[in-house]
Amino acid sequence: MKKQAKQANKAPQFNRPVEKYFYELDQSYGNSNITALSIGLTLAFFGIMGLIWMIPFPQFDFLVKMNAHTFLNWGSFFIAIVVYCYLKLAPTLSYAVLFCIGIMSFFIVQLEYVERDGGPSVVLVCSIIAVIGLLIMFLAGNKNKDNKDASSFIKLLAIGPVWLWSKLFDKLKWKY
Repeated sequence: MKKQAKQANKAPQFNRPVEKYFYELDQSYGNSNITALSIGLTLAFFGIMGLIWMIPFPQFDFLVKMNAHTFLNWGSFFIAIVVYCYLKLAPTLSYAVLFCIGIMSFFIVQLEYVERDGGPSVVLVCSIIAVIGLLIMFLAGNKNKDNKDASSFIKLLAIGPVWLWSKLFDKLKWKY
């Protein structure tokens, strides 16, 4: 009897840090609706990335002379930091996230064109999308009564895209 109790309380061993993060997210959000979490996380990530993208970037003379000033913005730095952090955790999954970021970047540029032609502001659209995504995540994640702390929600925002891709990779039996 005591042997079973010791084995039940024993913490699992992890070979990589990403496995520990995924285990913690599985413990916090594994019983939640994964479809709702993935929709909410995608919308929140897109909205936040769009808001960061729209922060004015300084126009350096050397960039303007090379006609490269349109390609560099704060969104570029955000993407680089996110992909680098995910690359350190799980390289294969970071490529999947980078592919999604590329698609999201296309749509953010399309929103810029719509704004230029007299449509709604990109900041307004991305703010609404981010709030909707965060609400979906909050409501879907709070089905489990253990998810009352903000740190697990922040961890879901930070590591969530890679975690969701790991779920898909696990279903397809692909190694990451």
